[in-house]
Amino acid sequence: MTFEPGMLVKSKAGRDKDCIYVIIHVNSEYIYLADGVNRTICHTKRKNRKHLQVIRKVHSPSTSDDEVIRNVCLLNG
Repeated sequence: MTFEPGMLVKSKAGRDKDCIYVIIHVNSEYIYLADGVNRTICHTKRKNRKHLQVIRKVHSPSTSDDEVIRNVCLLNG
């Protein structure tokens, strides 16, 4: 599965299990996530690819604003 910025994902493992995030940046090993509340764009969560499940493949219109990310995560979580 390919991960792209703007996709909605759900955490499958760790302390944040079942949390909803928006993908901000994709690296070869890790994916950087934000939820707009605890994890903002400035303080993203680094997560291993195998610990994530894609919820929506539709890209959100803007991943540059914490308020937009927060609303997207709340509506889909």
